[in-house]
Amino acid sequence: MRLISKALRGGVTAAAVLGLTGALVAGSAAQAQNTVRGERYAPTIWVDPDGCEHWVMDDGWEGYMSPHVTRDGRPVCRRGNVCAVMEGDQLFATDQATISANGRARLQQFFRQTSARGFVISGHTDSRATDAYNMRLSQRRANAVAQVARSVGAPVVGVQYYGERVPRASNATPAGRQQNRRVEITCVN
Repeated sequence: MRLISKALRGGVTAAAVLGLTGALVAGSAAQAQNTVRGERYAPTIWVDPDGCEHWVMDDGWEGYMSPHVTRDGRPVCRRGNVCAVMEGDQLFATDQATISANGRARLQQFFRQTSARGFVISGHTDSRATDAYNMRLSQRRANAVAQVARSVGAPVVGVQYYGERVPRASNATPAGRQQNRRVEITCVN
């Protein structure tokens, strides 16, 4: 705009200014139309523990899948419920993410018998290691449970991991730490 008003003060005709304006608009439109050929955006969909479905594109844009919102703009979500809490000590050896044979059989039976539109698997640990280590361990454990679910055809709609960040009990006692070492399975209906 500064360039256009300068041109008018310098005695340039209105037609020339319109031509200049058109060229500027066409130039910015051409820049906006530049696309990289062969590049595709891949959307990802996940369901949070409250049952809200989210989408995210690999360029960082994200939103809710539900078109239904409350008056203040919050999405109306299908509520999921935690339909199983598997004690980590019964599924995994200490500091491991490989499921025991008995644990695998229990999980397979659970996923075959439980009817839900989908499952969200959430891994948790106690606080006895570093936060970063616990995040990786809870991720590996949640992925191991999700793999068992998928092996029997159960629809896994999300895998989450929290490490030590969402304790159920105090980490000050052995009994509390045992409760915190868990994998939660949320049923999405």
